[in-house]
Amino acid sequence: MARVGPDYYDEALLRRFVRKMDFTGKPMKGYVYVDPPAFEEDADLDEGVRRCHNFINTLPPKKQ
Repeated sequence: MARVGPDYYDEALLRRFVRKMDFTGKPMKGYVYVDPPAFEEDADLDEGVRRCHNFINTLPPKKQ
């Protein structure tokens, strides 16, 4: 599972081995499932983690 955010969501779904995150019957926009073959190369894993990290850094801090 990856949280890519709404801006990259449609583009992420164009990638091989990426699909909508849908475990409730309704896709969760901004989240995708990524199957293991998508990360056979370290560079692919690095890019995926970077994109998720970049999106998460745009979110406001959680209130504690």
